[in-house]
Amino acid sequence: MLRVGLTGNIASGKSQASLVFAELGAHIIDADVIAHELLRPGTPTYAKVVQAFGEDILLPNGNVDRKKLGQIVFNSSSQRFLLNSLVHADVRGEVFRRIADLEATDSRGIVIVEAALLVETGGYRLFDCLVVVTCDPALQVERIVKRDGLTEPEARVRMAAQMPAEEKLRVADYAIDTSSTFEETRRQAKAIHLDLLRREQETRSSSSIV
Repeated sequence: MLRVGLTGNIASGKSQASLVFAELGAHIIDADVIAHELLRPGTPTYAKVVQAFGEDILLPNGNVDRKKLGQIVFNSSSQRFLLNSLVHADVRGEVFRRIADLEATDSRGIVIVEAALLVETGGYRLFDCLVVVTCDPALQVERIVKRDGLTEPEARVRMAAQMPAEEKLRVADYAIDTSSTFEETRRQAKAIHLDLLRREQETRSSSSIV
């Protein structure tokens, strides 16, 4: 399969773009969903995170309080690095296990991995190409406040903690700007998907010749 990374900063519209790619027939693997699954009680990842951050990050039912954990890591680069060091390798392993499962069934098609830290970790180099999603910063703030129930200053702290979108765009093969309507996002994603299909077909043809 053609392996495509899809990334962007918080509330940039990654899920909107993924939705369109899924409608067009691409396989979507969401690294954030996998991280949620790996942080369920009883998993090795959960045990590592609780040991590192303490039981104060837990809800009464034993689940990780992601809002509390987010407040900790977005206000401290060292704590953010610690969390990533504990979780990232496990998430990456599960992502590529799922890709292997898909390819074992059918080696054709496009698989898109949606993940926030592909550029920061260098993980984008493991993919055939990279799509970076961006949007107007003011709209990002508005989305974070509405979605996560944070104040505007809290939203800006989270945005500031991430690599600037301009740096991610430097290594992108494709870019999608979600600042306008969803239909405009769909138009951009459809154009990219057409080119991804071309790439996938060319890759398959080259493999068959070899």
